[in-house]
Amino acid sequence: MEFCPKCGSLLLPQENEGKFSLICRKCGFIKDSFDHNSYRFNEAVKPRNAIVVADIEGKIDLLPKINAACKKCGNFEAYWWMQQTRAADEPETRFYRCTKCGFTWREFS
Repeated sequence: MEFCPKCGSLLLPQENEGKFSLICRKCGFIKDSFDHNSYRFNEAVKPRNAIVVADIEGKIDLLPKINAACKKCGNFEAYWWMQQTRAADEPETRFYRCTKCGFTWREFS
């Protein structure tokens, strides 16, 4: 890892006409001709945590029912609930679960 001598930002590799250079995206500093074989670039990506919609397993029968068509099996009855999934100044999300096949879908306002 190398840092820009001008601004201290991380220098990122870039190939230009078969030559490798390290470039600063902040100030534009370029360090030409480095041995790209001596560098190994690893990009670590953190897996996103799974979002639990609602912990309703075992309590599904307690939810209210509504007439809504299931997109999977065509049944016309579903359990429904609302949950705040976005910012507080935005409307809540409505979730539906088919009473027949258990398919779950959502609607935004």
